[in-house]
Amino acid sequence: MRICRFTTGEEPRFGVVTGEVDEFGQPDEDSVVVALAGDPLYVGVKLLEEQHRLADVRLLAPIIPRSKVVGIGRNYAAHAAELGNDLPAEPLMFLKPNTTVVGPGDPIFYPPQTSNLHYEGELAVVIGRICRDVPAEQATDVIFGYTIANDVTARDLQRADVQFTRAKGFDSFCPLGPWIETDLDPQAFADGRQVQTFLNGDVVQDGSTADMIFDVPTLVAHVSSVMTLLPGDVILTGTPEGVGPMQVGDEVEISIAGIGALTNPVAQRS
Repeated sequence: MRICRFTTGEEPRFGVVTGEVDEFGQPDEDSVVVALAGDPLYVGVKLLEEQHRLADVRLLAPIIPRSKVVGIGRNYAAHAAELGNDLPAEPLMFLKPNTTVVGPGDPIFYPPQTSNLHYEGELAVVIGRICRDVPAEQATDVIFGYTIANDVTARDLQRADVQFTRAKGFDSFCPLGPWIETDLDPQAFADGRQVQTFLNGDVVQDGSTADMIFDVPTLVAHVSSVMTLLPGDVILTGTPEGVGPMQVGDEVEISIAGIGALTNPVAQRS
């Protein structure tokens, strides 16, 4: 099931995207959005009779985390190597404020404090219920679904500050979307799902979730051993090799097989 947030020009709504999909999770032109009675994380999936053509709605970030976005750094060996970093002995965590979250088509704003803004295409895990100290083998019990993220990073600020807060915390630095896919099992990512990033149509990242050092259940267990996770919290699972700079006027698309594609332009922050 593909859960989305959308608007037709009024207040944001939740819906279910129906219709056939291709191998990358992309819907066909006849897909529709069936409206839901409320936030499915709290009231469940209650379908209404209201429907809209997918082409006629504006998709929003499928979730605004209630409390936090938890990032995982250096979770692909080749990515750690390309930046000259050692592999972590355990998951390397950082936080992004929920004000970084934007949706499909929303601009990534290039702030004046940086001159080296990077894309990072990632699989994102959406938590479905309050949990703490979750065993890895029970991770599926607390996962609501999966979406796509761009962990936008001001690389020069990351190196200057050492810690990641400023470099990854600007408004618009966490595009999410296009929807949450609820029917994938963590094993689907352990077996490998293609993660690709396109910069102005050119492939710049082409990796597989099978190459993650720490898999999804391990990440849920590790993060929840440190902090309580709330419904709607998001865990970013790391990025494959191939990260690089974006410029104002660029367009970045990230696709993950079985989920879909997330596209955002880059704009100057005034």
